[in-house]
Amino acid sequence: MPLIKALLDRGVEVFLASDGAALDLLKKEYPNLPAFELPSYNIYYRSQNMVWNMALQWPKMMSAIRKEHQYLKTLVREEAIDIIISDNRYGCFHASTKNIFLSHQLNLKVPTLLLRTVVNQVNRLLLKPFDEIWVPDLANTRNLSGDLSHPSPLSNVQYLGLLSRMQYFASPKKYDFAIVLSGPEPQRSYLEEKILAQLQHFPKHKIILIQGTLNSERRRSIGNLESVPYLTSQQLNEVLLASDLIICRSGYSSLMDLAKLRCKALLIPTPGQTEQEYLAKHLQEQGFFFSTTQEALNLKMSIAKAEEYPGFPKGYFPSGKLKSTLEKLITDV
Repeated sequence: MPLIKALLDRGVEVFLASDGAALDLLKKEYPNLPAFELPSYNIYYRSQNMVWNMALQWPKMMSAIRKEHQYLKTLVREEAIDIIISDNRYGCFHASTKNIFLSHQLNLKVPTLLLRTVVNQVNRLLLKPFDEIWVPDLANTRNLSGDLSHPSPLSNVQYLGLLSRMQYFASPKKYDFAIVLSGPEPQRSYLEEKILAQLQHFPKHKIILIQGTLNSERRRSIGNLESVPYLTSQQLNEVLLASDLIICRSGYSSLMDLAKLRCKALLIPTPGQTEQEYLAKHLQEQGFFFSTTQEALNLKMSIAKAEEYPGFPKGYFPSGKLKSTLEKLITDV
């Protein structure tokens, strides 16, 4: 979303393409932009074994990559597209366009050395069609992604700096906790059920639950709990700043938002997502956030510990190179 906004601010004609909930979200945020549906990867994380999850779904993923690449050929021809910026979609490139891949995962986390070597070699092969790899992080030692993108194994990498759709401003506190659910099913629902079962320990706290679903717009209030399926970027921005503590996944976009807003947070990585598990552990070891597994979640104890961690201080991450990178991209094309 920060990239979309930055491109629109520079007068670039932007087309959106995604699938499922991500496409629905983009349509809600940008109702006036053309939007196209890509084949779905339909990844799920039923097991806490990342290797098993990916091995079972590898044929399906490769099929989706081939299908989206074929679809891009038609889309580029019909819409006269010059640049493709792919957010972790390996089939979104074309021989006649400038192809950019957006990701912070250059060094994929896999449990064993042999598998890690194989998986990262395959990942680099899949990245070969792209002219540039853009990493939403900083190149120096003060960075967010840690080992995931440092050091870079590729020569065509540019570090843009952190990208967040959020804006910091002074805000009076309204909520003790904001619970932000996200990610694939069934783990999103599992976490929601587990949290709801433990909220009885906080009868006097003001709590808002953002469910992370787009199938309803209805707000509900039950006692001290306010529940809403979905918030726009602006609404979410306001809620996060009005909350003393955020409870959320350790997905990279969420972490960039926390850095922008300087919020305290309790991190609960999605089971089976080694990237989220690494980031949660990495940031706890650095002293920014407390994290716990979904399986071991004890909300009362975890919140008490999370409140002792400061989050990212003001100015911890310097500005990046998004502006200059986009201006060069537009000029070159």
